[in-house]
Amino acid sequence: MAKRSGLIEVAEAAACCPSVLGAPLGSADAGDLARGFSALADPVRLRVLSMLAAAPDGEVCVCDFVGPLGKSQPTISHHLKVLGDAGLVHGDRRGKWVWYSLDRGRLARLRAAIDA
Repeated sequence: MAKRSGLIEVAEAAACCPSVLGAPLGSADAGDLARGFSALADPVRLRVLSMLAAAPDGEVCVCDFVGPLGKSQPTISHHLKVLGDAGLVHGDRRGKWVWYSLDRGRLARLRAAIDA
């Protein structure tokens, strides 16, 4: 997976996505942004995103979240589902395990939405 510059992603996101501070949002844009920001409003999910961002290969096996987060596997799966439903992470099943990676473009669009 090729990594892209965060500045490029933010610039592209700003070009395609509305800013909350730039003009009144339409209903669809507001709903989409709210789903993303709502998924971020949890300490465990923020830690998951942090672990994914710091992963050398850009992905983490679901089994590798349990120990560092001190949460049960079902709890981790719930949080990953919330992040996935918000479009912030993607899972790739390999055998019995799922490997997760960030959707950096989605994160850049959320970041751009709160830029003035």
